[in-house]
Amino acid sequence: QVQLVESGGGLVQPGGSLTLSCATSRIIFSIDVMGWYRQAPGKQRELVAGITGGGRTNYADSVKGRFTISRDLAKDTVTLRMNSLKPEDTANYYCNLVRGSLSYWGQGTQVTVSS
Repeated sequence: QVQLVESGGGLVQPGGSLTLSCATSRIIFSIDVMGWYRQAPGKQRELVAGITGGGRTNYADSVKGRFTISRDLAKDTVTLRMNSLKPEDTANYYCNLVRGSLSYWGQGTQVTVSS
């Protein structure tokens, strides 16, 4: 069992920045694929950014050029740096780890972009 704990959410003005962090209770293996998802009220959960053990990344079109995902295998963490935030980025953000056929989720951290 892997536990994921997100932190770093909050209220920020449009154009501002936030950094989300995801700490894991177990060692992250190079085979693990990690990602950040978000879910806004009344909408489906969507992939924001993902990263493989080899460091390959992918992003939703809506966040390309603004968000950066990174992982630190030594610290067993994954981070999402969010710049130029927009009101439409408002959502609950979830950390995800996929290991083979298993998928683990954190409890989520709320990000609100509003003036």
